[in-house]
Amino acid sequence: MQYRRLTDEEYADAAGRILYEDNHLLVVNKKAGEIVQADMTEDETLTSFYKSFIAMRDGKEGSVFIGVPHRLDRPVSGITILARTSKALARLNDMFRVGGIHKYYWALVCSAPPEDSARLSGYIWRNEARNKSYMCRPGSLRQDAKFAELEYRLLGRTDRYWLLEVRLLTGRHHQIRCQLSDIGCVIKGDLKYGAPRSNPDGGISLHSRRVEFVHPVRKTGMLITAPLPGSWPDCGIFGDGTDEVQPPTDPR
Repeated sequence: MQYRRLTDEEYADAAGRILYEDNHLLVVNKKAGEIVQADMTEDETLTSFYKSFIAMRDGKEGSVFIGVPHRLDRPVSGITILARTSKALARLNDMFRVGGIHKYYWALVCSAPPEDSARLSGYIWRNEARNKSYMCRPGSLRQDAKFAELEYRLLGRTDRYWLLEVRLLTGRHHQIRCQLSDIGCVIKGDLKYGAPRSNPDGGISLHSRRVEFVHPVRKTGMLITAPLPGSWPDCGIFGDGTDEVQPPTDPR
């Protein structure tokens, strides 16, 4: 199997974004704009990129196995768990299906949430043609709708943005984007769900920040955190040059 040869810059970038790796797992920090699996654009996928990296690093002449138990939307950044063995892939698929992997996201939103913390639940339906999800209104439940639930809490704020930590309790198409938009908290840069302007990198300010799970093969507890994209600290919520949240202050 032939994989493309990465440039020195690409190789260093791939190595620097590995958050955890062993014989069974590869956990990486995805950039906004990268696709995890192939789509109609035919752009290089994250999996293909890391297959090329592993082939170069390990001097592999045969094929490199990388399985995809879940994926992040293209404009979303952060933790992406990949499987390096078929055993790990099968077990991760089961864990994602039954909620055995606890996922926490950070979202920069353009308006104050109605409460500092809350659980949001309802039914979501997906419009395939528009690649967008919508909340079902009371009395208009669709047959193709799926139950969606998440929890959020306010971590920090400025006079322009509010930082929310979101814990997913179900995994639906565009769930966080749809449910936060429904309560008036559109994610920064998310034009599809109502943001006034895009982000310079074309992504949205939604980041898969932390995951907690039991290793599918070794059965040890795992806690993995992904650094934020470089542009996030500029919003004023974080400490200088860090991704640590400053104590919340009321800009009023």
